[in-house]
Amino acid sequence: MKILYYDCFSGISGDMNLGALLDLGIDEKYLIDELDKLKLNGYEIKVSRGIRKGIEGTKVDVILEDLHGDAEGTHHHQHLNGENVDGHSHGHIINKHSHHEQRNLKDIEKIIDCSELSSKVKELSKKMFMKVALAEAKVHGKPLYEVHFHEVGAVDSIVDIVGASICISYLNVDKIMSSSVELGGGFVKCAHGIIPVPAPATVEILKGIPVKLGAVPFETTTPTGAAILAANVCEFKDNNNFIVNKIGYGIGNRDTEIPNVLRVMLVEENNLSNTNKAETEDKVFQEIVECNIDDMNPELYEYIIDKLFSEGALDVYLTPIIMKKGRPGIKISVLCRSAKLEKMKEVLFRETTTFGVRTFKVDKTMLERKFTKVNTSYGEVTVKEAHYKGEKIKSKLEYEECKKIADSRGISVREVFENLKKEINI
Repeated sequence: MKILYYDCFSGISGDMNLGALLDLGIDEKYLIDELDKLKLNGYEIKVSRGIRKGIEGTKVDVILEDLHGDAEGTHHHQHLNGENVDGHSHGHIINKHSHHEQRNLKDIEKIIDCSELSSKVKELSKKMFMKVALAEAKVHGKPLYEVHFHEVGAVDSIVDIVGASICISYLNVDKIMSSSVELGGGFVKCAHGIIPVPAPATVEILKGIPVKLGAVPFETTTPTGAAILAANVCEFKDNNNFIVNKIGYGIGNRDTEIPNVLRVMLVEENNLSNTNKAETEDKVFQEIVECNIDDMNPELYEYIIDKLFSEGALDVYLTPIIMKKGRPGIKISVLCRSAKLEKMKEVLFRETTTFGVRTFKVDKTMLERKFTKVNTSYGEVTVKEAHYKGEKIKSKLEYEECKKIADSRGISVREVFENLKKEINI
């Protein structure tokens, strides 16, 4: 299983995220070409190398311009100066535009919907903006679409959030995980004046997510960074058992006491050496939430399932049932970790017609899994092997890889599966 892991020991902001994902190997020209599909004016992007406490990585600055096309300085309330504090900058400037303005959520959704970006990138971008919009609306006591964003409504944050969607979609990982999130401390100046760190919107977005406070007396996680995590990460966990395949560092804007960098890693779960522990954790932390529905428009189920997965469900499934008085109905079952239980209940109560849910703990025993790379006539493919009591008892091809092969060669997925099974003898 291919996993993108965010190590937020020094927090996360939109520009640090872009830097880290580019540092991971995403082609910056691809990112810029995709961002151009927004037809957005008012910014230029500077990509450079930087160092924080001896750690080198990629720094991305989204530089706004005034009406005359002159650079005004960089974005958010993070006090960029166009050059890394350590003096290690040697970047280049790409994708120059002019004019920027503040926008509300409807304006932003229109820009995204009218672009030529893929539907996946559009939906993910709007999901992240919605996270921020809901938080800002609650903090300021305003209706959702009446909120005019200060820190997250201008061109810079559209670039940060849509850029994050483009990069995450490009990586096409099976799962996104994160460490607990450092928020920093002290106070910060914004459009409303002096406010405490973490900013109220940041805290609101990260409700239910493990955080840390006070590593440095500065803001380390912005609302944009918080929204990127809240919309994409399905599991927050510090103690992991990974095989690390690739590492990227996104450079922040301050030279703080701890390295002001965001570390992202492409990893695989290492189940071989710790199977018993993983099995025990599954038994402790997994729950099932269920409810029976017999009075809801069935067109809504797809949306509800997607919503549950986006909020951290491990599995969601529907079962046809016969209820009292012979009425046909649907049982919605949601598998989740204990930390996500209340969020799953909230989605079911808000999005379905149910008046009650039932919950119970479940024990899940998984076979030991091993992922191996095999050279074939189609190139390198991944084979998932399952072991029981030390013996390999079954193997399986990864569907997404077979689908990519089929698409690139213009043949059916069934043909790819059959040919690979013969080649690999599984």
